[in-house]
Amino acid sequence: MARYPVCRGCIETPEPLSAEFFCVSCRTPFQNSFPLDADGRCALCRSGLRRFDAAYSFGAYDGVLRELIHLYKYGKVKTLARPLSGLLAQALPRDEAFDASVPVPLYWRRRLQRGFNQAELLARGLARRTGIPVVKALGRLRPTPTQAGLSNSARRQNVSKAFRSRSVQGKRILLIDDVMTTGATAASCARALKRAGARQVTLLTLARVDRRLMFDPLLLEDSNFSGSSEDAQSRSFA
Repeated sequence: MARYPVCRGCIETPEPLSAEFFCVSCRTPFQNSFPLDADGRCALCRSGLRRFDAAYSFGAYDGVLRELIHLYKYGKVKTLARPLSGLLAQALPRDEAFDASVPVPLYWRRRLQRGFNQAELLARGLARRTGIPVVKALGRLRPTPTQAGLSNSARRQNVSKAFRSRSVQGKRILLIDDVMTTGATAASCARALKRAGARQVTLLTLARVDRRLMFDPLLLEDSNFSGSSEDAQSRSFA
């Protein structure tokens, strides 16, 4: 019997992200090929601002998947980590090998308030399915104001130098998080990991904001998104 307040049908409802046009590096979906160069890379990847080498997500941050993530993270239904890590495993590239998975860390105060790090539980669930060991290599050096309402460049500045990594010399790292919005947080983490010697950093998330969908201001907040105004007030800093 399932140990979470969600029916089997809802768990099986989310579908993989699909698009005719993707960036070959960050897997951002596009309506057409115009934003992509001859090699299939988007402007951010061409500029090197992504920092990570590739990114994969199971589905779009919308509908049932978004509700499941909210229930898991803000409803504190930690048992959902098991089925959600199954979705994460479906998005894992089969033709690549990884030495370790590294969860995106929370600042200590945020973790204390929430009681757990959602990315870490997902990474541990993935480890049970794949055997990729979890290494807590990253630490968050300072709290960061919420990303909501910030431009892409402001988001990057907001999380600049917010993370530190212990040595991961020569390792192929799978960076784990629940949601990718602009990728600013993941880029900052990847930068720290590369400085600590990582040979490769690949981002893997449950969901990503799909900007082909109708504009929704709530979707513009990074993985620290809250589903309620009360929670938003308690999360002024990440």
